[in-house]
Amino acid sequence: MLNVAVKAARAAGAIINRAALDVEAVRVSQKAVNDFVTEIDHASEDIIIETLLSAYPGHGIWAEETGRERGAKDSEFVWIIDPLDGTTNFIHGFPVYCISIALAVRGKVEQAVIYDPSRNDLFTATKGRGAYMNDRRIRVSKRSDLSQCLISTGFPFRKDDDFSKYLAMMSEVMQRTAGIRRPGAAALDLAYVAAGFADGFFETGLSPWDVAAGSLLVTEAGGLVGNLTGEADFLEQRECLAGNPKVYGQLVNLLGRYSKFASTSDKTAE
Repeated sequence: MLNVAVKAARAAGAIINRAALDVEAVRVSQKAVNDFVTEIDHASEDIIIETLLSAYPGHGIWAEETGRERGAKDSEFVWIIDPLDGTTNFIHGFPVYCISIALAVRGKVEQAVIYDPSRNDLFTATKGRGAYMNDRRIRVSKRSDLSQCLISTGFPFRKDDDFSKYLAMMSEVMQRTAGIRRPGAAALDLAYVAAGFADGFFETGLSPWDVAAGSLLVTEAGGLVGNLTGEADFLEQRECLAGNPKVYGQLVNLLGRYSKFASTSDKTAE
């Protein structure tokens, strides 16, 4: 199954790379304020779904642009797809974006592929078999001192986002770490945590296709992933926190009270 997902990701990557040669010619529309979609998102999603369903016609599909319209509706096997994570970066020619494909079996992610077509970096994971970048085993970082850690995040961009809360969260992290980075593609952020390039990650407002594949990469690389309070059942909760085990615990202590799932006492704690 992983090989078919890799085939699908590379086919989509070829479409994206061709379009990137003349990105100004790409047709762009808005799903909402600051939430863009392009013809390339749709073309990428189409080739991914066609490749997967050709091999597994009985599987379900849950994709960013077409939802659950295609594939079997009652299958225990569901492919969760983001055909172009980082669309805003892509339409500006900023080369930080990726394709994310995960297979959930009875609600649990068991296969993961994240492909960065601009760098030809391929991240893969199978549950119980480790995580890999370009066929080399990867592990989360070993840093434990938060003051030496690099943390990635994503900034709010929707009108109804709670900007003041996010600024408070960033302040908590910025004062205690070596730096914060905001690359603009959550799936790739999680892949980078798995590879040890970043020590931790947090973001709210995320959808399952943003985090499904990356979450398996992190856990198979020895890290932890959950919501801001540290609960592991986070996939549809629209918040995500990840890191190596020691950093993860410290970030939960810092950011847990900002979670919508935090208890009243946690939210009022100093």
